[in-house]
Amino acid sequence: MSVQVWCLSFRQPYAGLVLNGVKTVESRWRPLLAPLESQTLGVHIAWQDWEEEQDWMAVLSGPLGMNRVQIRALQDSGEWFGRGVVAGLVDVGGTWLCPASLQGEALQHLEQSAVLIGLQEKHLTHLSNPRWLKEPLRARGGRDLWTVEIPTELLHANTGKLH
Repeated sequence: MSVQVWCLSFRQPYAGLVLNGVKTVESRWRPLLAPLESQTLGVHIAWQDWEEEQDWMAVLSGPLGMNRVQIRALQDSGEWFGRGVVAGLVDVGGTWLCPASLQGEALQHLEQSAVLIGLQEKHLTHLSNPRWLKEPLRARGGRDLWTVEIPTELLHANTGKLH
């Protein structure tokens, strides 16, 4: 048996940050995840890295207060299953447009949750309940959203229901 879920490719370190519960807000220039509110999303680890290391490194080492050893351990844990695989699941919450005028503590809080700076005028989606699969599922990534069949034996007992 298997379950079919929508899937999205994330570049590293963001895939690992989502599945380790550090990144709880996803940002996109359009409301890509809005139709998936209250559904489960497969997290695919893309082959490529996020090119702007200073974006996520500044948030992890600044507001989140992580040192280099903690950041390296977090990065390593995100590589546990390798690349080109569906590695886990996350629940999709609401999507909203970050106002261009947002500043101060409210913006800082969102940047910490997204592990990214410069969120104004982007569509933000809340992510929760991250969980790794028991084993990676090799899969070719897709552009935007795509579907994947996940064998039920790869799901942990506490995965809960899939929508």
